[in-house]
Amino acid sequence: MGQIIKGKVAYITGAGSGIGRATALEFAKEGMHIGLIARTESKLQEVAEKASLHGVKTSIAVADISSQQEVDKAVSKLEKELGTADILLNNAGIGAHGGILEMDPETWRRTFEVNVFGTYYVTRAVLPGMIEKNQGDIINISSSNGLKATAGSTSYSASKFAIQGMTEALMQEVRKNNIRVFTLNPSLVATELAFGDELEDQDKEKFMQPEDLAEYMVAQLKLHPRIFIKQSLQWATNPF
Repeated sequence: MGQIIKGKVAYITGAGSGIGRATALEFAKEGMHIGLIARTESKLQEVAEKASLHGVKTSIAVADISSQQEVDKAVSKLEKELGTADILLNNAGIGAHGGILEMDPETWRRTFEVNVFGTYYVTRAVLPGMIEKNQGDIINISSSNGLKATAGSTSYSASKFAIQGMTEALMQEVRKNNIRVFTLNPSLVATELAFGDELEDQDKEKFMQPEDLAEYMVAQLKLHPRIFIKQSLQWATNPF
């Protein structure tokens, strides 16, 4: 028998839109209680309302994950309202396009503050509760750019390569605590982060959808606790 996820508590960053929103709703459909973290309260409230229709408990916390103080406050709120997390999805992230000489140092710094330090801050706040339970799952959303860089993606690729290293090391650290840590590395996903308003709806359907990744994560979480897929790469079949 695989892992039973109904009744578990999941925290999700970047939960107001895109992959985070889709995963929150898919987790709720599976009977999981959902803690939602993002910067925009109205988006979090909308997702929480939809998730609660599945009869699960929800909690929201507004935070910029690049701030350790805001992260610690947000996680403390979720823990008081839902209990400590069984599952953490580190999904929040930003992207910037430009060559190394074109992009200003502040953009580079901000990319790392959100993508790398944000993931670190949230994981650091949530992990003690998992260690105390002696079980858990941590999912880090990286990118195909975290495995193979492309021109014009210097800051983004560098940050996602860093996520790969962080995940690999953490996975080795907490295996003794029965905590599974893995990355997803999707190529282009039809989200606002990837495309903004550049694509028509019919064109977006050709690309990977946030819901596709949400279903994939559920399948991975349902694997027996003795096994996990530490790294996987997702591609759309033929979007072009």
